[in-house]
Amino acid sequence: MDPATGCNFAQGRLEAALQEVLRRRGAPPLYLAGGALRDWLVGGSRPAVEAAAGLGRDLDFTLPAGAVAFARDLAGELGGTLVVLDREHDVARLVWQGRELDFAAFREGAASIEEDLRRRDFTINAMAWRLNPAGEPVALPSAASVKAAAPGRLLDPCDGLADLQAGVIRVTGPNAFAADPLRLLRAYRFQASLRFALDPATDKLISSNALMIDTVAAERIVAELDATLAACGAATALAAMAASGLLYRVLPELAAGCGVAQPDSHHLDVAGHCHETLAQLQVVLADPARFFPDSHQHLTPYFTGARCFQRDIALRWAALLHDLGKPATGGRRGERLTFYHHDRVGAEICGRLARRLRLSRWRRTLLQLLVRHHMWPFHLNNARRRTGIKPRACLRLVRALGEDLPALFFLAMADSLAGRGPGKPPAMERELASLHAEVMRVAEEQLAPVLQQPPLLNGHDLQQLLGLTPGPWFKKILAGLEQARVEGAVCTRQEALAWVRNFVTVQQIS
Repeated sequence: MDPATGCNFAQGRLEAALQEVLRRRGAPPLYLAGGALRDWLVGGSRPAVEAAAGLGRDLDFTLPAGAVAFARDLAGELGGTLVVLDREHDVARLVWQGRELDFAAFREGAASIEEDLRRRDFTINAMAWRLNPAGEPVALPSAASVKAAAPGRLLDPCDGLADLQAGVIRVTGPNAFAADPLRLLRAYRFQASLRFALDPATDKLISSNALMIDTVAAERIVAELDATLAACGAATALAAMAASGLLYRVLPELAAGCGVAQPDSHHLDVAGHCHETLAQLQVVLADPARFFPDSHQHLTPYFTGARCFQRDIALRWAALLHDLGKPATGGRRGERLTFYHHDRVGAEICGRLARRLRLSRWRRTLLQLLVRHHMWPFHLNNARRRTGIKPRACLRLVRALGEDLPALFFLAMADSLAGRGPGKPPAMERELASLHAEVMRVAEEQLAPVLQQPPLLNGHDLQQLLGLTPGPWFKKILAGLEQARVEGAVCTRQEALAWVRNFVTVQQIS
């Protein structure tokens, strides 16, 4: 089916079904409102159903009362799955053909659609499109219908259309944040996704109400932060959130880096560098081939498959939080600033942060893995400058990071780009790209032929053939044996047994 034809067919079916339900229920006023209408007006040229699908938005319908019953009747016409989201407040969702159609009664007892809209969060979300004025057939908006809209068709009591056209995010009123403090974060999510500017009065109101965010559940906070970090304007929005103080209410660990000076390879303090690393990560992710010209084909598959979004978000979190350990580890060695073990300390801080915010175990593990090892490519590059790198060094890296090795190099490249002090080695980004290409070459040519074969010995062999007692050192023995095999020092099972006997003897002597 042609996508455009399919979309038009779905729109026609939806309009006809809405018309039939309205007829049976006495034609109550029905409105398309909220984010779907806003996103369509931003796009400006596509029907609302198509725009909402393309932008990943639901369609949000509002009527005076009876929203759950209306959605149930519509489900009878269209099919799909009905979910009652909030029976007390009369809110339901119909999942149909991959779309989510949300139906809600006027909020908080509003007596009119205008009153309902004034109780919403931001003016750009406080518009509604009357779908059935004066008994006319139901028609979802189109570019032509909006341009020629009759009075009363587009309802805009808060002048949201003007703010939309000017690219401004403005609250509907001074009590907007008290009604739902999560809106404090949502302002920056819209700033990031729409690339709009915050109205100065709204910005000031956020600063004065930042403490309210402490009352919001961690899961809701994380959902908003995820959406902000995923947007193209994330770095700008996060900087604005920091300036208002709100970022440091939800992520107080970042505040410790404010004013913490760094070595002369950096041009920003620790907190500023974390923000800049996120900004540079967005640049690298947008065009990996530019930064890894000889090995980008090994990087881009990382963001495919079922976990692609979760990997992307975890990497962005890691960029923002990668230097959390620096304030606690700062010191001096002569005239030089040092942050020994800041990667390990930062990973521990990230673990506590992740538990506080109730991040999934999977995400917490990946976040800590990236923060714990974010200096590894730089250390390996330093060794490469001096002596080159051997297969065992690549093996340790590949073994430690596994399938998340691409994320580590994305993070390292962004980290390097974010430091622009006079003491920075001028070819650092080229060296990191070359290092990644070499690690991938060694992995393909020398590691894969070994790692894809069955091991020469296993833990059972260590017990039965060599009489060793199981314990934590079995892991060390088997890892060392694998390393020897990669280097070509061990090729057969008999050689592996001899290698282990020698290893055990040396360890006992030492």
